[in-house]
Amino acid sequence: MLTALVRLRGSLQEARLPLDIPGVEEQRTARQEMVDQLEDYVIPRLMTIDAPLLTVVGGSTGAGKSTLVNSVVGHRVTEPGVLRPTTRSPVLVHHPDDAEWFGQDRLLPDLERVSHATTDPEALQLVPSTTLPPGLAILDAPDIDSVEERNRTLAAQLLAAADLWLFVTSAARYADQVPWGFLRQAAERSTAVAIVLDRTPADAVQTVATHLARMLASRGLKDSPLFTVNEVPVSEDGLLPAEEVADIRGWLESLAEDSDARGAVVKQTLDGAIRTLTRRTHGVADAAAEQLVVARSLREDADKAYDTAIAAISLASADGTLLRGEVLARWQEFVGTGELLKSLENRVGWLRDRIVNTVKGKPQQAERVTVAVESGLETLILEHAEAAAERAEASWLSVAPGKALLADAGEDLGRASRDLRRKAERAVRDWQQDVLEMVRTEGADKRGTARFLAYGVNGLSVALMVVVFASTAGLTGAEVGIAGGSAVLGQKLLEAVFGDQAVRTLAERSRKALEIRVGDLMEAERARYVDLLATLDLAPTTPELLRAASRRVDDLRFAALPRGGDAES
Repeated sequence: MLTALVRLRGSLQEARLPLDIPGVEEQRTARQEMVDQLEDYVIPRLMTIDAPLLTVVGGSTGAGKSTLVNSVVGHRVTEPGVLRPTTRSPVLVHHPDDAEWFGQDRLLPDLERVSHATTDPEALQLVPSTTLPPGLAILDAPDIDSVEERNRTLAAQLLAAADLWLFVTSAARYADQVPWGFLRQAAERSTAVAIVLDRTPADAVQTVATHLARMLASRGLKDSPLFTVNEVPVSEDGLLPAEEVADIRGWLESLAEDSDARGAVVKQTLDGAIRTLTRRTHGVADAAAEQLVVARSLREDADKAYDTAIAAISLASADGTLLRGEVLARWQEFVGTGELLKSLENRVGWLRDRIVNTVKGKPQQAERVTVAVESGLETLILEHAEAAAERAEASWLSVAPGKALLADAGEDLGRASRDLRRKAERAVRDWQQDVLEMVRTEGADKRGTARFLAYGVNGLSVALMVVVFASTAGLTGAEVGIAGGSAVLGQKLLEAVFGDQAVRTLAERSRKALEIRVGDLMEAERARYVDLLATLDLAPTTPELLRAASRRVDDLRFAALPRGGDAES
Protein backbone atom coordinates (compact mmCIF):
# COMPACT_ATOMS: atom_id res chain seq x y z
CA MET A 1 0.00 0.00 0.00
CA LEU A 2 2.82 2.39 0.87
CA THR A 3 4.44 1.84 -2.54
CA ALA A 4 1.09 2.32 -4.28
CA LEU A 5 0.45 5.58 -2.43
CA VAL A 6 3.91 6.90 -3.23
CA ARG A 7 3.25 6.15 -6.92
CA LEU A 8 -0.13 7.86 -6.68
CA ARG A 9 1.57 10.93 -5.24
CA GLY A 10 4.12 10.89 -8.08
CA SER A 11 1.38 10.64 -10.70
CA LEU A 12 -0.49 13.56 -9.15
CA GLN A 13 2.67 15.67 -8.95
CA GLU A 14 3.38 15.07 -12.63
CA ALA A 15 -0.19 15.80 -13.74
CA ARG A 16 0.00 19.25 -15.26
CA LEU A 17 -3.14 21.31 -15.82
CA PRO A 18 -1.73 24.47 -17.43
CA LEU A 19 -4.53 25.35 -19.84
CA ASP A 20 -7.26 27.67 -18.55
CA ILE A 21 -10.38 25.72 -19.37
CA PRO A 22 -13.68 25.80 -17.44
CA GLY A 23 -13.46 23.97 -14.12
CA VAL A 24 -9.68 23.56 -14.22
CA GLU A 25 -9.02 25.75 -11.18
CA GLU A 26 -11.07 23.44 -9.01
CA GLN A 27 -9.05 20.44 -10.18
CA ARG A 28 -5.75 22.28 -9.75
CA THR A 29 -6.74 22.97 -6.15
CA ALA A 30 -7.87 19.37 -5.69
CA ARG A 31 -4.60 18.03 -7.09
CA GLN A 32 -2.53 20.18 -4.73
CA GLU A 33 -4.72 19.27 -1.75
CA MET A 34 -4.29 15.59 -2.54
CA VAL A 35 -0.51 15.83 -2.88
CA ASP A 36 -0.37 17.79 0.38
CA GLN A 37 -2.49 15.24 2.23
CA LEU A 38 -0.42 12.35 0.94
CA GLU A 39 2.79 14.06 2.02
CA ASP A 40 1.50 15.63 5.24
CA TYR A 41 -0.57 12.78 6.58
CA VAL A 42 -1.34 9.62 4.64
CA ILE A 43 2.18 8.44 3.78
CA PRO A 44 3.79 9.51 7.09
CA ARG A 45 0.90 8.00 9.10
CA LEU A 46 1.07 4.72 7.19
CA MET A 47 4.82 4.56 7.88
CA THR A 48 4.31 5.28 11.58
CA ILE A 49 0.97 3.67 12.32
CA ASP A 50 1.77 3.53 16.06
CA ALA A 51 2.46 7.28 16.32
CA PRO A 52 0.39 9.30 18.86
CA LEU A 53 -3.14 10.25 17.95
CA LEU A 54 -2.98 13.71 16.41
CA THR A 55 -5.98 15.80 17.38
CA VAL A 56 -6.23 19.03 15.39
CA VAL A 57 -8.32 21.73 17.01
CA GLY A 58 -9.95 23.89 14.35
CA GLY A 59 -12.82 26.27 14.06
CA SER A 60 -14.04 29.76 13.33
CA THR A 61 -12.56 33.07 14.35
CA GLY A 62 -13.32 33.87 17.98
CA ALA A 63 -14.58 30.38 18.85
CA GLY A 64 -12.05 30.07 21.67
CA LYS A 65 -9.77 27.36 20.25
CA SER A 66 -6.57 28.47 21.94
CA THR A 67 -8.26 28.97 25.29
CA LEU A 68 -9.76 25.50 25.00
CA VAL A 69 -6.39 23.93 24.14
CA ASN A 70 -4.71 25.66 27.09
CA SER A 71 -7.50 24.54 29.39
CA VAL A 72 -7.40 20.90 28.24
CA VAL A 73 -3.61 20.81 28.60
CA GLY A 74 -3.87 22.54 32.00
CA HIS A 75 -1.50 25.43 31.40
CA ARG A 76 -0.81 28.08 28.79
CA VAL A 77 0.86 26.54 25.73
CA THR A 78 -0.60 28.71 22.98
CA GLU A 79 -1.43 32.40 22.94
CA PRO A 80 -5.05 33.36 22.26
CA GLY A 81 -5.29 36.06 19.62
CA VAL A 82 -6.58 39.43 20.72
CA LEU A 83 -6.30 41.05 17.31
CA ARG A 84 -7.85 39.48 14.22
CA PRO A 85 -6.62 37.80 12.17
CA THR A 86 -4.35 35.96 14.57
CA THR A 87 -1.09 35.46 12.67
CA ARG A 88 1.14 32.89 14.35
CA SER A 89 2.51 29.45 13.73
CA PRO A 90 0.45 26.39 14.65
CA VAL A 91 1.26 24.88 18.05
CA LEU A 92 1.57 21.12 18.62
CA VAL A 93 1.49 19.92 22.24
CA HIS A 94 2.71 16.41 23.02
CA HIS A 95 4.10 14.29 25.85
CA PRO A 96 7.91 14.53 26.05
CA ASP A 97 8.24 10.79 25.45
CA ASP A 98 6.50 11.21 22.06
CA ALA A 99 8.86 13.88 20.70
CA GLU A 100 10.45 11.47 18.21
CA TRP A 101 7.16 11.10 16.35
CA PHE A 102 7.00 14.75 15.34
CA GLY A 103 10.41 15.32 13.75
CA GLN A 104 10.93 17.13 10.45
CA ASP A 105 10.87 13.87 8.51
CA ARG A 106 7.47 12.85 9.82
CA LEU A 107 4.11 14.57 9.90
CA LEU A 108 3.80 17.90 8.00
CA PRO A 109 7.38 17.77 6.64
CA ASP A 110 7.12 21.18 4.95
CA LEU A 111 6.74 23.02 8.27
CA GLU A 112 9.94 23.98 10.07
CA ARG A 113 10.10 22.74 13.66
CA VAL A 114 10.65 25.43 16.31
CA SER A 115 10.48 25.44 20.09
CA HIS A 116 9.42 29.06 20.57
CA ALA A 117 6.38 31.16 19.77
CA THR A 118 6.56 32.69 16.31
CA THR A 119 4.41 34.47 13.76
CA ASP A 120 5.87 32.41 10.90
CA PRO A 121 3.06 30.35 9.32
CA GLU A 122 5.74 28.12 7.75
CA ALA A 123 6.81 26.90 11.21
CA LEU A 124 5.35 24.34 13.60
CA GLN A 125 5.93 25.13 17.28
CA LEU A 126 6.48 21.96 19.32
CA VAL A 127 5.54 22.14 22.99
CA PRO A 128 6.31 19.11 25.21
CA SER A 129 4.00 18.81 28.20
CA THR A 130 3.78 16.13 30.88
CA THR A 131 0.12 17.00 31.48
CA LEU A 132 -0.79 15.22 28.25
CA PRO A 133 -0.71 11.42 28.33
CA PRO A 134 1.63 9.54 25.97
CA GLY A 135 -0.11 8.61 22.76
CA LEU A 136 -1.97 11.92 22.39
CA ALA A 137 -0.95 15.15 20.65
CA ILE A 138 -3.05 18.30 20.30
CA LEU A 139 -2.48 20.82 17.52
CA ASP A 140 -3.95 24.33 17.69
CA ALA A 141 -4.65 25.44 14.10
CA PRO A 142 -5.34 28.91 12.63
CA ASP A 143 -8.92 30.07 12.00
CA ILE A 144 -10.59 28.30 9.10
CA ASP A 145 -12.43 31.51 8.17
CA SER A 146 -9.54 33.90 8.71
CA VAL A 147 -9.52 37.03 6.58
CA GLU A 148 -5.90 36.15 5.82
CA GLU A 149 -5.72 33.58 3.01
CA ARG A 150 -2.49 32.01 4.25
CA ASN A 151 -4.16 31.25 7.58
CA ARG A 152 -7.13 29.61 5.86
CA THR A 153 -4.88 27.53 3.63
CA LEU A 154 -2.75 26.41 6.56
CA ALA A 155 -5.83 25.54 8.63
CA ALA A 156 -7.14 23.34 5.81
CA GLN A 157 -3.72 21.69 5.43
CA LEU A 158 -3.53 20.93 9.15
CA LEU A 159 -7.04 19.55 9.32
CA ALA A 160 -6.22 17.25 6.40
CA ALA A 161 -3.29 15.92 8.46
CA ALA A 162 -5.42 15.09 11.52
CA ASP A 163 -6.32 11.69 12.89
CA LEU A 164 -9.11 13.40 14.78
CA TRP A 165 -10.77 16.76 14.20
CA LEU A 166 -11.84 18.61 17.33
CA PHE A 167 -14.09 21.24 15.83
CA VAL A 168 -14.74 24.23 18.06
CA THR A 169 -17.69 26.51 17.45
CA SER A 170 -19.87 28.79 19.57
CA ALA A 171 -23.52 29.62 20.06
CA ALA A 172 -23.02 32.66 17.86
CA ARG A 173 -21.12 30.89 15.08
CA TYR A 174 -22.30 27.27 14.93
CA ALA A 175 -24.51 27.81 11.86
CA ASP A 176 -21.83 29.61 9.81
CA GLN A 177 -21.28 28.26 6.32
CA VAL A 178 -17.48 27.87 6.34
CA PRO A 179 -17.25 25.40 9.26
CA TRP A 180 -19.98 23.27 7.73
CA GLY A 181 -18.01 23.10 4.49
CA PHE A 182 -15.14 21.52 6.42
CA LEU A 183 -17.48 19.24 8.34
CA ARG A 184 -19.04 18.08 5.07
CA GLN A 185 -15.56 17.12 3.84
CA ALA A 186 -14.97 15.26 7.09
CA ALA A 187 -18.17 13.27 6.59
CA GLU A 188 -17.23 12.48 2.99
CA ARG A 189 -13.78 11.27 4.05
CA SER A 190 -15.08 9.34 7.11
CA THR A 191 -12.74 11.46 9.23
CA ALA A 192 -13.14 11.05 12.98
CA VAL A 193 -14.70 14.26 14.30
CA ALA A 194 -15.74 15.58 17.70
CA ILE A 195 -17.59 18.88 18.12
CA VAL A 196 -17.15 21.36 20.96
CA LEU A 197 -19.95 23.91 21.42
CA ASP A 198 -17.94 26.59 23.21
CA ARG A 199 -18.82 29.90 24.86
CA THR A 200 -22.50 29.12 25.20
CA PRO A 201 -24.68 30.80 27.87
CA ALA A 202 -25.97 28.24 30.37
CA ASP A 203 -29.59 29.01 29.58
CA ALA A 204 -29.02 28.43 25.86
CA VAL A 205 -26.90 25.28 26.00
CA GLN A 206 -29.77 22.81 25.72
CA THR A 207 -31.50 24.60 22.86
CA VAL A 208 -28.36 25.25 20.82
CA ALA A 209 -26.89 21.80 21.46
CA THR A 210 -30.12 20.10 20.38
CA HIS A 211 -30.23 22.11 17.14
CA LEU A 212 -26.55 21.49 16.48
CA ALA A 213 -27.00 17.76 17.03
CA ARG A 214 -29.79 17.68 14.45
CA MET A 215 -27.60 19.55 11.98
CA LEU A 216 -24.77 17.07 12.53
CA ALA A 217 -27.09 14.09 12.04
CA SER A 218 -28.52 15.51 8.82
CA ARG A 219 -24.99 15.89 7.45
CA GLY A 220 -23.76 12.40 8.18
CA LEU A 221 -22.06 13.16 11.49
CA LYS A 222 -24.64 11.75 13.93
CA ASP A 223 -22.01 9.53 15.59
CA SER A 224 -19.62 12.41 16.29
CA PRO A 225 -19.30 13.23 20.01
CA LEU A 226 -20.71 16.65 20.95
CA PHE A 227 -19.29 18.48 23.98
CA THR A 228 -20.54 21.74 25.44
CA VAL A 229 -18.60 24.41 27.30
CA ASN A 230 -20.46 27.13 29.16
CA GLU A 231 -19.60 30.77 28.78
CA VAL A 232 -17.74 31.41 32.03
CA PRO A 233 -14.94 33.73 33.16
CA VAL A 234 -11.40 32.49 32.62
CA SER A 235 -8.67 32.46 35.27
CA GLU A 236 -5.75 34.87 35.47
CA ASP A 237 -3.80 32.38 33.37
CA GLY A 238 -6.53 32.47 30.72
CA LEU A 239 -7.83 29.00 31.51
CA LEU A 240 -11.39 27.73 31.78
CA PRO A 241 -12.40 26.00 35.01
CA ALA A 242 -11.23 22.37 34.95
CA GLU A 243 -14.80 21.06 35.27
CA GLU A 244 -15.80 22.83 32.03
CA VAL A 245 -13.32 20.80 29.98
CA ALA A 246 -13.29 17.64 32.08
CA ASP A 247 -15.43 15.66 29.65
CA ILE A 248 -13.28 16.63 26.68
CA ARG A 249 -10.04 15.89 28.48
CA GLY A 250 -11.36 12.58 29.82
CA TRP A 251 -12.50 11.45 26.38
CA LEU A 252 -9.15 12.31 24.79
CA GLU A 253 -7.23 10.58 27.58
CA SER A 254 -9.35 7.45 27.20
CA LEU A 255 -8.44 7.33 23.51
CA ALA A 256 -4.78 7.77 24.34
CA GLU A 257 -4.83 5.00 26.94
CA ASP A 258 -6.81 2.48 24.87
CA SER A 259 -4.63 1.36 21.98
CA ASP A 260 -7.54 -0.40 20.28
CA ALA A 261 -9.76 2.68 20.46
CA ARG A 262 -6.91 4.90 19.31
CA GLY A 263 -6.13 2.52 16.47
CA ALA A 264 -9.78 2.46 15.41
CA VAL A 265 -9.84 6.27 15.12
CA VAL A 266 -6.60 6.29 13.14
CA LYS A 267 -7.80 3.50 10.85
CA GLN A 268 -11.14 5.20 10.26
CA THR A 269 -9.56 8.51 9.30
CA LEU A 270 -6.67 7.00 7.34
CA ASP A 271 -8.86 4.64 5.35
CA GLY A 272 -11.36 7.41 4.67
CA ALA A 273 -8.56 9.69 3.45
CA ILE A 274 -7.18 6.99 1.13
CA ARG A 275 -10.63 6.16 -0.24
CA THR A 276 -11.34 9.84 -0.90
CA LEU A 277 -7.96 10.31 -2.58
CA THR A 278 -8.57 7.50 -5.05
CA ARG A 279 -12.02 8.82 -5.85
CA ARG A 280 -10.82 12.40 -6.37
CA THR A 281 -7.92 11.22 -8.54
CA HIS A 282 -10.35 10.34 -11.32
CA GLY A 283 -11.51 13.96 -11.44
CA VAL A 284 -7.92 15.10 -11.94
CA ALA A 285 -7.47 12.39 -14.60
CA ASP A 286 -10.55 13.67 -16.44
CA ALA A 287 -9.17 17.21 -16.26
CA ALA A 288 -5.80 16.02 -17.60
CA ALA A 289 -7.56 14.25 -20.46
CA GLU A 290 -9.48 17.44 -21.27
CA GLN A 291 -6.19 19.36 -21.32
CA LEU A 292 -4.93 16.95 -23.98
CA VAL A 293 -8.11 17.36 -26.04
CA VAL A 294 -7.86 21.17 -25.96
CA ALA A 295 -4.13 21.12 -26.74
CA ARG A 296 -4.79 18.75 -29.64
CA SER A 297 -7.50 21.04 -30.97
CA LEU A 298 -5.16 24.04 -30.81
CA ARG A 299 -2.48 22.05 -32.61
CA GLU A 300 -4.96 21.02 -35.29
CA ASP A 301 -5.99 24.66 -35.81
CA ALA A 302 -2.36 25.70 -36.29
CA ASP A 303 -1.71 22.73 -38.57
CA LYS A 304 -4.73 23.55 -40.68
CA ALA A 305 -3.60 27.14 -41.13
CA TYR A 306 -0.10 26.21 -42.25
CA ASP A 307 -1.08 23.14 -44.26
CA THR A 308 -3.44 25.41 -46.17
CA ALA A 309 -0.57 27.84 -46.81
CA ILE A 310 1.75 25.08 -48.03
CA ALA A 311 -0.93 23.72 -50.36
CA ALA A 312 -1.67 27.22 -51.68
CA ILE A 313 2.01 27.91 -52.41
CA SER A 314 2.35 24.53 -54.11
CA LEU A 315 -0.69 25.24 -56.27
CA ALA A 316 0.35 28.78 -57.14
CA SER A 317 3.81 27.59 -58.16
CA ALA A 318 2.29 24.99 -60.51
CA ASP A 319 -0.83 26.58 -61.96
CA GLY A 320 0.84 29.20 -64.08
CA THR A 321 0.49 32.01 -61.54
CA LEU A 322 4.24 32.61 -61.51
CA LEU A 323 4.34 32.83 -65.32
CA ARG A 324 2.63 36.19 -65.20
CA GLY A 325 3.96 39.68 -64.83
CA GLU A 326 7.68 40.17 -64.40
CA VAL A 327 8.64 36.50 -64.82
CA LEU A 328 6.73 36.24 -68.10
CA ALA A 329 8.22 39.47 -69.42
CA ARG A 330 11.80 38.46 -68.63
CA TRP A 331 11.22 34.97 -70.06
CA GLN A 332 9.92 36.43 -73.31
CA GLU A 333 13.02 38.56 -73.55
CA PHE A 334 15.09 35.44 -73.16
CA VAL A 335 13.31 33.22 -75.70
CA GLY A 336 12.19 35.94 -78.06
CA THR A 337 8.63 36.56 -79.30
CA GLY A 338 7.20 37.14 -82.71
CA GLU A 339 6.78 34.36 -85.23
CA LEU A 340 7.96 31.57 -82.98
CA LEU A 341 5.39 32.11 -80.19
CA LYS A 342 2.68 32.90 -82.71
CA SER A 343 3.32 29.60 -84.45
CA LEU A 344 3.44 27.73 -81.15
CA GLU A 345 -0.09 28.85 -80.35
CA ASN A 346 -1.28 26.93 -83.39
CA ARG A 347 1.30 24.23 -83.71
CA VAL A 348 3.05 23.09 -80.54
CA GLY A 349 4.86 20.23 -82.30
CA TRP A 350 7.53 22.28 -84.04
CA LEU A 351 10.72 20.48 -84.79
CA ARG A 352 13.16 20.75 -81.92
CA ASP A 353 15.97 22.01 -84.07
CA ARG A 354 13.79 24.80 -85.42
CA ILE A 355 12.92 25.88 -81.87
CA VAL A 356 16.50 25.80 -80.69
CA ASN A 357 17.69 27.76 -83.68
CA THR A 358 15.05 30.44 -83.11
CA VAL A 359 15.67 31.11 -79.40
CA LYS A 360 17.70 34.32 -78.92
CA GLY A 361 18.59 33.96 -75.18
CA LYS A 362 21.69 35.66 -73.78
CA PRO A 363 23.34 35.10 -70.36
CA GLN A 364 22.27 38.47 -68.98
CA GLN A 365 18.68 37.80 -70.07
CA ALA A 366 18.73 34.44 -68.27
CA GLU A 367 19.88 36.22 -65.11
CA ARG A 368 16.92 38.61 -65.35
CA VAL A 369 14.52 35.66 -65.45
CA THR A 370 16.23 34.19 -62.39
CA VAL A 371 15.82 37.44 -60.46
CA ALA A 372 12.17 37.71 -61.47
CA VAL A 373 11.49 34.12 -60.36
CA GLU A 374 13.23 34.83 -57.07
CA SER A 375 11.12 37.90 -56.42
CA GLY A 376 7.88 36.17 -57.43
CA LEU A 377 8.48 33.15 -55.21
CA GLU A 378 9.49 35.28 -52.21
CA THR A 379 6.33 37.35 -52.52
CA LEU A 380 4.20 34.20 -52.83
CA ILE A 381 5.75 32.65 -49.71
CA LEU A 382 5.46 35.81 -47.62
CA GLU A 383 1.82 36.40 -48.56
CA HIS A 384 0.74 32.91 -47.59
CA ALA A 385 2.85 32.86 -44.42
CA GLU A 386 1.14 36.07 -43.29
CA ALA A 387 -2.27 34.59 -44.11
CA ALA A 388 -1.47 31.41 -42.18
CA ALA A 389 -0.34 33.37 -39.11
CA GLU A 390 -3.55 35.40 -39.18
CA ARG A 391 -5.73 32.27 -39.47
CA ALA A 392 -3.91 30.44 -36.68
CA GLU A 393 -4.08 33.45 -34.38
CA ALA A 394 -7.78 33.99 -35.06
CA SER A 395 -8.60 30.37 -34.22
CA TRP A 396 -6.59 30.48 -30.99
CA LEU A 397 -8.09 33.79 -29.94
CA SER A 398 -11.56 32.26 -30.21
CA VAL A 399 -10.94 30.06 -27.14
CA ALA A 400 -9.71 31.07 -23.68
CA PRO A 401 -6.74 28.64 -23.49
CA GLY A 402 -5.43 29.76 -26.88
CA LYS A 403 -5.88 33.41 -25.97
CA ALA A 404 -3.90 32.91 -22.76
CA LEU A 405 -1.09 31.13 -24.62
CA LEU A 406 -0.84 33.93 -27.19
CA ALA A 407 -0.73 36.52 -24.40
CA ASP A 408 2.30 34.77 -22.93
CA ALA A 409 4.02 34.14 -26.25
CA GLY A 410 6.33 37.15 -26.06
CA GLU A 411 5.85 37.97 -29.74
CA ASP A 412 3.08 38.76 -32.22
CA LEU A 413 2.21 35.39 -33.69
CA GLY A 414 -0.51 36.96 -35.86
CA ARG A 415 2.22 38.04 -38.25
CA ALA A 416 4.90 36.07 -40.04
CA SER A 417 8.21 36.00 -38.16
CA ARG A 418 10.43 39.03 -38.61
CA ASP A 419 13.22 37.12 -40.30
CA LEU A 420 10.99 35.22 -42.71
CA ARG A 421 11.81 37.52 -45.64
CA ARG A 422 15.51 36.89 -45.20
CA LYS A 423 14.91 33.15 -44.85
CA ALA A 424 12.66 33.12 -47.92
CA GLU A 425 15.29 34.91 -50.00
CA ARG A 426 17.87 32.35 -48.95
CA ALA A 427 15.54 29.40 -49.55
CA VAL A 428 14.62 30.55 -53.07
CA ARG A 429 18.24 31.16 -53.97
CA ASP A 430 19.17 27.77 -52.60
CA TRP A 431 16.43 26.20 -54.71
CA GLN A 432 17.65 27.98 -57.80
CA GLN A 433 21.11 26.63 -56.99
CA ASP A 434 19.55 23.16 -56.70
CA VAL A 435 18.11 23.55 -60.19
CA LEU A 436 21.44 24.79 -61.52
CA GLU A 437 23.22 21.76 -60.08
CA MET A 438 20.62 19.38 -61.54
CA VAL A 439 21.14 20.86 -65.01
CA ARG A 440 24.91 20.85 -64.62
CA THR A 441 24.89 17.20 -63.49
CA GLU A 442 22.42 16.09 -66.18
CA GLY A 443 24.41 17.87 -68.88
CA ALA A 444 27.80 16.58 -67.76
CA ASP A 445 28.22 14.50 -70.91
CA LYS A 446 26.61 17.08 -73.19
CA ARG A 447 28.67 20.15 -72.40
CA GLY A 448 30.50 19.88 -75.67
CA THR A 449 27.37 19.91 -77.81
CA ALA A 450 26.40 23.02 -79.70
CA ARG A 451 22.95 23.10 -78.16
CA PHE A 452 24.26 22.96 -74.58
CA LEU A 453 26.91 25.57 -75.31
CA ALA A 454 24.33 27.83 -76.95
CA TYR A 455 22.41 28.32 -73.72
CA GLY A 456 24.77 27.23 -71.01
CA VAL A 457 23.86 26.01 -67.54
CA ASN A 458 22.15 29.28 -66.59
CA GLY A 459 19.96 29.42 -69.64
CA LEU A 460 18.86 25.80 -69.35
CA SER A 461 18.23 26.27 -65.62
CA VAL A 462 15.93 29.17 -66.38
CA ALA A 463 14.05 27.00 -68.87
CA LEU A 464 13.67 24.28 -66.24
CA MET A 465 12.26 26.76 -63.69
CA VAL A 466 9.67 27.85 -66.23
CA VAL A 467 8.75 24.24 -66.93
CA VAL A 468 8.21 23.70 -63.17
CA PHE A 469 5.62 26.52 -63.29
CA ALA A 470 4.24 25.17 -66.58
CA SER A 471 0.60 24.27 -65.89
CA THR A 472 -1.80 26.77 -67.45
CA ALA A 473 -4.58 26.19 -64.93
CA GLY A 474 -5.68 29.46 -63.42
CA LEU A 475 -4.66 31.65 -66.34
CA THR A 476 -7.27 33.55 -68.27
CA GLY A 477 -7.72 34.93 -71.74
CA ALA A 478 -4.63 35.68 -73.75
CA GLU A 479 -2.40 34.69 -70.83
CA VAL A 480 -3.13 31.04 -71.58
CA GLY A 481 -1.60 31.20 -74.99
CA ILE A 482 1.33 33.37 -74.02
CA ALA A 483 2.32 31.67 -70.77
CA GLY A 484 1.39 28.23 -72.03
CA GLY A 485 3.34 28.70 -75.17
CA SER A 486 6.30 30.02 -73.21
CA ALA A 487 6.28 26.96 -70.95
CA VAL A 488 6.01 24.57 -73.89
CA LEU A 489 8.86 26.38 -75.56
CA GLY A 490 11.00 25.92 -72.43
CA GLN A 491 10.18 22.24 -72.35
CA LYS A 492 11.00 21.72 -76.02
CA LEU A 493 14.26 23.59 -75.57
CA LEU A 494 15.24 21.27 -72.71
CA GLU A 495 14.10 18.19 -74.63
CA ALA A 496 16.31 19.21 -77.53
CA VAL A 497 19.30 19.09 -75.18
CA PHE A 498 18.43 16.29 -72.71
CA GLY A 499 15.61 14.23 -74.23
CA ASP A 500 11.97 13.75 -73.17
CA GLN A 501 12.40 11.44 -70.17
CA ALA A 502 15.28 13.40 -68.70
CA VAL A 503 13.23 16.61 -68.79
CA ARG A 504 10.30 14.97 -67.01
CA THR A 505 12.66 13.67 -64.33
CA LEU A 506 14.38 17.04 -63.95
CA ALA A 507 11.06 18.86 -63.66
CA GLU A 508 9.78 16.45 -60.99
CA ARG A 509 12.98 16.67 -58.97
CA SER A 510 12.97 20.44 -59.19
CA ARG A 511 9.36 20.64 -58.03
CA LYS A 512 10.03 18.36 -55.07
CA ALA A 513 13.12 20.38 -54.17
CA LEU A 514 10.99 23.54 -54.16
CA GLU A 515 8.30 21.89 -52.02
CA ILE A 516 10.93 20.82 -49.50
CA ARG A 517 12.36 24.35 -49.27
CA VAL A 518 8.91 25.89 -48.87
CA GLY A 519 7.88 23.19 -46.41
CA ASP A 520 10.90 23.90 -44.23
CA LEU A 521 10.04 27.61 -44.15
CA MET A 522 6.42 26.95 -43.22
CA GLU A 523 7.40 24.38 -40.60
CA ALA A 524 9.57 27.00 -38.91
CA GLU A 525 6.60 29.38 -38.92
CA ARG A 526 4.25 26.67 -37.64
CA ALA A 527 6.75 25.83 -34.89
CA ARG A 528 6.09 29.16 -33.20
CA TYR A 529 2.62 27.84 -32.33
CA VAL A 530 3.65 24.23 -31.79
CA ASP A 531 6.49 25.24 -29.45
CA LEU A 532 4.01 27.13 -27.28
CA LEU A 533 2.03 23.92 -26.87
CA ALA A 534 5.23 22.00 -26.15
CA THR A 535 5.98 24.29 -23.20
CA LEU A 536 2.80 22.95 -21.57
CA ASP A 537 4.63 19.64 -21.11
CA LEU A 538 1.44 17.62 -21.38
CA ALA A 539 2.09 13.87 -21.37
CA PRO A 540 -0.48 11.78 -23.29
CA THR A 541 -0.11 9.00 -20.71
CA THR A 542 -1.00 11.16 -17.69
CA PRO A 543 -4.75 10.38 -17.47
CA GLU A 544 -4.24 6.63 -17.63
CA LEU A 545 -1.30 6.70 -15.22
CA LEU A 546 -3.49 8.57 -12.71
CA ARG A 547 -6.34 6.10 -13.11
CA ALA A 548 -4.02 3.09 -12.90
CA ALA A 549 -2.39 4.45 -9.73
CA SER A 550 -5.83 5.05 -8.22
CA ARG A 551 -7.07 1.57 -9.16
CA ARG A 552 -3.98 -0.03 -7.64
CA VAL A 553 -4.61 1.66 -4.28
CA ASP A 554 -8.28 0.68 -4.41
CA ASP A 555 -7.40 -2.93 -5.18
CA LEU A 556 -5.15 -3.05 -2.13
CA ARG A 557 -7.85 -1.47 0.04
CA PHE A 558 -10.43 -4.01 -1.05
CA ALA A 559 -7.99 -6.88 -0.54
CA ALA A 560 -7.37 -5.70 3.05
CA LEU A 561 -11.05 -5.50 3.96
CA PRO A 562 -12.50 -8.24 6.17
CA ARG A 563 -14.34 -10.91 4.20
CA GLY A 564 -17.74 -9.46 3.33
CA GLY A 565 -16.57 -5.96 4.33
CA ASP A 566 -17.96 -2.78 2.86
CA ALA A 567 -15.49 -0.63 0.94
CA GLU A 568 -17.32 2.49 2.02
CA SER A 569 -17.14 1.65 5.72
